[in-house]
Amino acid sequence: MATVMQKIKDIEDEMARTQKNKATAHHLGLLKAKLAKLRRELLTPTSKGGGGAGEGFDVTKSGDARVGLVGFPSVGKSTLLNKLTGTFSEVAAYEFTTLTCIPGVIMYKGAKIQLLDLPGIIEGAKDGKGRGRQVISTARTCNVILIVLDAIKPITHKRLIEKELEGFGIRLNKTPPNLTFRKKDKGGINFTSTVTNTHLDLETVKAICSEYRIHNADVSLRYDATADDLIDVIEGSRIYTPCIYVVNKIDQITLEELEILDKLPHYCPIR
Repeated sequence: MATVMQKIKDIEDEMARTQKNKATAHHLGLLKAKLAKLRRELLTPTSKGGGGAGEGFDVTKSGDARVGLVGFPSVGKSTLLNKLTGTFSEVAAYEFTTLTCIPGVIMYKGAKIQLLDLPGIIEGAKDGKGRGRQVISTARTCNVILIVLDAIKPITHKRLIEKELEGFGIRLNKTPPNLTFRKKDKGGINFTSTVTNTHLDLETVKAICSEYRIHNADVSLRYDATADDLIDVIEGSRIYTPCIYVVNKIDQITLEELEILDKLPHYCPIR
C-alpha cells in the first residue's frame, strides 16, 4: 500500500513541476494515465471478500433514490439528517462524531428517499487516509450527493472535497465525455475529430493508450476533449452523479456573502 501511495505522490509531484504547454501535453497525458491506474489499484480491494464499503457502511439500498451527505467533520451533516428524517445521528462539538454510515428515510412528493449520513472525510481520502475509502465507496452508490459545506470556507472546502471524489472516479454535475473509443485487432491508433482540438493530439492519444497497453483503437472526438476525458472513457468505471452544495451555518456570514453564494449554481444555503 505504501509503495503505491509513494508512486502516486511521485507522479503528482512531477505533474506539479511540469509546465503546461503544447510540448509537454503528451507527457502530462501519460502521467495522468499512470496516476489513474495507480488510484484504481490503491482503491480496489484485493483480498477475498474485500469488496464493498466495509463494516458499518454496508447499508442495504432502499426506496426510490439514495442521497449521500458528504463533507468535512463537524459541518452539520448529522444535524441535517436528524432534522430531515427524525433519525438519530449523534451530534457533538468535536470532530469525527459519526464513525459509520447512518441511514434515514424521507418522503418527498410520494417518493421514498434514503439519506445516508457519512463520516467526515479528510484531505487525502482518495489516497486511503482515514475512512475515506469506505466513505467514498458508499458515495459511489448514491443517486445524488449532498456536499455539506461550512459557510466560513465554502469554496475552499468545495474544491478539496471535489478533488477527493474526483480521485475516486466520481464526476459531479457532469455528463459522460462525448467521444468514441473502440478497440480493434489491428491498424494502430486512428484519431479523428470534428472540432479543433486544444488538448489532445495523436501523440498524446497514443501515449495514453500505450500506458493501458492498447495499440489498436479508433478514437473519435465530437468536442474539445481533454486527456482526463479520454482516460475516463478508457477506465470505464466513472460515476456521473448530480450534486447539490448545502452551505450550512449561514448565520456566521454577512448578507453580502450570502447573496454571492445564493447566485452560484447548485448551491442551497441553510442555517
